Amino acid sequence: MESYALPVPELTPIAGVLRRLPDALVDRIAAGEVIERPAAVAKELVENAIDSGARRIAVVLDGGGIARIEVTDDGAGMSPDALALAVQRHCTSKLADDHLIRIDTLGFRGEALPSIGAAARLQITSRPHGAPNAHRIRVEGGMVDAVAPAAGPVGTQVLVSDLFFATPARRNFLKSARVEADHAEAAVRRLAFAAPHVAMRLVSDGRVVFDLPVQDRGARATALLAAGELLLVEGGRSGLTLAGHAAGPAASRATTAGQSLVVNGRPVTDPVLRTAVRVAYRDVIAAGRHAVVALYLTIPPEEVDVNVHPAKTELRFRDADGVRALVIGTLRRTLSAGAGAAPRFATFRPSLPSRAPLRLVPVEPAPPHPALAAQGFAELALPFAAAPSARVAPSAPPEPSPHPLGAAVAQVLDTYVIAVAGDGSLVLVDQHAAHERLTHEALAMQVREGGVRSQPLLLPAVVDMPPAAVAHLVQHAATLLSLGLELEAFGAGAVLVRAMPAVLSAGGSPDPAPLLRDLADELAEHGEATALDTLLDAAIARMACHGSVRAGRRLNAAEMNALLRQMEATPRAATCSHGRPTVLKLSRAEIETMFGRR
Repeated sequence: MESYALPVPELTPIAGVLRRLPDALVDRIAAGEVIERPAAVAKELVENAIDSGARRIAVVLDGGGIARIEVTDDGAGMSPDALALAVQRHCTSKLADDHLIRIDTLGFRGEALPSIGAAARLQITSRPHGAPNAHRIRVEGGMVDAVAPAAGPVGTQVLVSDLFFATPARRNFLKSARVEADHAEAAVRRLAFAAPHVAMRLVSDGRVVFDLPVQDRGARATALLAAGELLLVEGGRSGLTLAGHAAGPAASRATTAGQSLVVNGRPVTDPVLRTAVRVAYRDVIAAGRHAVVALYLTIPPEEVDVNVHPAKTELRFRDADGVRALVIGTLRRTLSAGAGAAPRFATFRPSLPSRAPLRLVPVEPAPPHPALAAQGFAELALPFAAAPSARVAPSAPPEPSPHPLGAAVAQVLDTYVIAVAGDGSLVLVDQHAAHERLTHEALAMQVREGGVRSQPLLLPAVVDMPPAAVAHLVQHAATLLSLGLELEAFGAGAVLVRAMPAVLSAGGSPDPAPLLRDLADELAEHGEATALDTLLDAAIARMACHGSVRAGRRLNAAEMNALLRQMEATPRAATCSHGRPTVLKLSRAEIETMFGRR
């Protein structure tokens, strides 16, 4: 056999000698590591304001933060000498010693302000308590001016303008102003969750995103999550404390945007905590959906390392298993207690032993079918009675069906359709997942034919939503109109819905609020760079989920068989819009093998 040798590229030795980079270039390199986009600048500045002991913080963004970021606080302020040091690298007041073990502030590296000053135009005006006046310092592209007297109230105002003017290559990698504004707003929102004891106001391009007073955690979570009634979360073990609020399964979202996780006052997106939340809700919400929670974990500082990620959003726990167990156990107890207090949660965790047993019986007695003569103990007349969790379609054993999915014989748990095919195969169909695929394909077909048919609402519906969600929906109003959803802004924090897709309103007048919230999350997740066909398909999938026959709805025999026939005529009917199976089919041979008959 002929062999082939891969060519070995020639390595050119690097000529020259080692040299120390100029300070200005070092600062710009550091700036790229610390502040990759406006959201990082806003995060660093608000963290500094919180660490200063501020009770009121105001954030203003223009042009997504690229043109201007202004953060004003009423905190401790800085003296002229402190101002001069604040823009120097590795200067901080947040480390009491040379150890990085007990970190109890949000920021401590002392790189944010000099990094910002190296890449943008930076101006800091600060006045400490008791000082007769304020002082100001300016930095432009790494060039530092002298500290000078200025007018200003007690506290600090930081103004960042023309971000990345000194590093145009990095500026070219920024997204549109709207996308950058979304990231910056999300960063400030996370910090607002983390510090409910601080009043926070966020204005973006003249639009008030939120204006929150000093609140307790429950009020802050209610204001920012917009998830309806929240359950109180309380738990602890081995020096760890978990508190906060969680929404029930019915308030699940399409993305993790509704999750706020705070550790020792620091907002994080830690995978250990995210996984624990997902596991805790795994039995009560569908795969692909995400819980809505605002959780605050308090842990001894020596038990967690906050310096494993440049943005300090991921952590390393000394006892990760203990943290995971605390979150999962506390949330599950919370959901169980909530299910007892609010019956609407009960259907999400069916417990068969506590319900009526599954029983399949004919509606009326029928003579035995010759082909199904009973043998052995099956000849006994067992005293079964019909139960609410099982519904039998025909009054006699079905005749062999020529259809691939057979004829329906029963509905169990008000969710699954059982059918028998002509070859003896047993067919089990998830009615919601199956109808979701049918709705998805119907909507997609209408889009290909020129647009989804809409149904005007008798009375337009007003849906209250966060301003950012409203902005996403209004921005894509033309796309949504092609899907049969007609809407418009109704003030800064609400949407007016005039029409819904006809296929969604066929069974009545659905509540548009859950659909709009999921669509807003979906649009925010995909961003502006997503191709139109991908965006349309994501929106169609979301609409299909909300417009489908729900689990728990009872179907009669005609409806069950109609569902089976439509599945046979629909492409991709074997899976729902989220990729989950819609139908399971067991052949006679497989059933006989399972029972040891083969």
